[in-house]
Amino acid sequence: VGPQLETRTTGILRMRILWILSWLSIASAAVAESAPDFAAVTASGEAITLADEVEQQQTILFFWASWCPYCKALMPHLQSIRLEYGENVRILALHFRDDADGAAFIREQGYDFAVIADADAIARRYGIHGTPGVVIPDQDLAIRFDLRKLPRRTMPAGEDQPHSTQAAFRAPYWAAEIRRALDGLDEG
Repeated sequence: VGPQLETRTTGILRMRILWILSWLSIASAAVAESAPDFAAVTASGEAITLADEVEQQQTILFFWASWCPYCKALMPHLQSIRLEYGENVRILALHFRDDADGAAFIREQGYDFAVIADADAIARRYGIHGTPGVVIPDQDLAIRFDLRKLPRRTMPAGEDQPHSTQAAFRAPYWAAEIRRALDGLDEG
């Protein structure tokens, strides 16, 4: 009877530990990371705060640089999203890690993004060190999408392809996930 009781006790203990771990996992997933609020002035001279922006419409924070092939590949998709969702979505193009004129670049490409120049400090607050970065906060400033958390899609031809080829491969997938996140905000 002794060894059977010990096995039963161990089994019950394991089940309780698994239950606690699963509960903690669910609880931590339910608590969304918070997007740091910030105040900035767009390249067109508009003073904004993130809290005000997300209160008015869904807002995509796009951290980018003009030299980034992944940013360049994603931009037409973001413009498509902007046109598809209309006034319900605003794209804040946070230009960082770049000496080029971000507003001129966006204007020359014909994109409808609100450019925030010299956004290095904002990027640091978000922990974004590379480009592109895409974050979508909800009206409560809870982060509902972060590009860095998407599973990485590997190219069928291999990862030794040029960055521009890899960017062209990944950008449509990223855009589809961004749309899914925006649609999820509408439902929530």
